[in-house]
Amino acid sequence: MSTIKFVKEEKEIVTALGANLREKALQNGVDIYRWRGKLTNCGGYGQCGTCIVEIAEGAENLSPKTPFEQRRLKKKPDNYRLACQVLVNGPVSVITKPK
Repeated sequence: MSTIKFVKEEKEIVTALGANLREKALQNGVDIYRWRGKLTNCGGYGQCGTCIVEIAEGAENLSPKTPFEQRRLKKKPDNYRLACQVLVNGPVSVITKPK
């Protein structure tokens, strides 16, 4: 088991190892999308890039960046990830809707 802490929402959830970050956020009522992303997201297939989150702590506990993430987040800080592409393998703290 592992934990995901959503910093802005002050919510911490317990999840199985290997859980998808986007799915767990949505299942627990955590809104990861900005206004445009709510209308245009791809449903978690890794094609739109609207589910960007900032990893505050625990980046070493996440799956490696996918090639799509590497292309899409090329100009973003290294601790930005696409929630739909991330598998959680240990405790992590996440900031939703980073600037």
